[in-house]
Amino acid sequence: MRHFPAERSALLAAVDELAGAGHLPGTSGNLSVRLPDGLLLTPTGVEASALSVRDFVQLSAKGHAEPGQRRPSSEWRIHLMLYEQRPDVGAVVHTHSRFATVMACLRRPIPAVHYMVAVSGGSSVPCARYETYGSQALAVAVHEALGSGKACLLANHGLVAVGADLREALRVAMEIERVAETFWRAAQLGPPVILDDAEIARVLTTFKGYGQGDR
Repeated sequence: MRHFPAERSALLAAVDELAGAGHLPGTSGNLSVRLPDGLLLTPTGVEASALSVRDFVQLSAKGHAEPGQRRPSSEWRIHLMLYEQRPDVGAVVHTHSRFATVMACLRRPIPAVHYMVAVSGGSSVPCARYETYGSQALAVAVHEALGSGKACLLANHGLVAVGADLREALRVAMEIERVAETFWRAAQLGPPVILDDAEIARVLTTFKGYGQGDR
């Protein structure tokens, strides 16, 4: 079994960042990265502060783990299905961040209250139907709700974000949590003004040229 030290270090850094922001309370949430022949995933039932690079679990493309490892996250089926169905996905982040979870408990999509909702790939963040945690039915619900996008809520549960790599998946998860908080706070003062689909389409176009690029 190959050990993938760089991927393990990157996963631990991402866990630390999310936990430091309060998005992985207790033993909740899970992260993974795609490997050439499977995935590397956080273990079940271990608080972020107690994790080391040795604790991450390698699963094959069929979901099998070699003996001697910790048990994988109970949500391993979500990760496995997304890698199977989305060749563009290189990392998956699942959080129980506060405001995204509030929206998930309302079973409402996160609308375009702020243009940064577009990091999800569309004009809103959809909410997957409720299914029991850890089940294959939940993995299917997440896959269906996510479609070709980069984020979706899990009804009465939390948030899933994906990206081409771990850095992108982490950024999507953090940005969507901020948009969820913005919506919640704005709604305390009245119905928020929602950007229309045409504006979000323009934002998505400008995102393609954002940043330094190749200089």
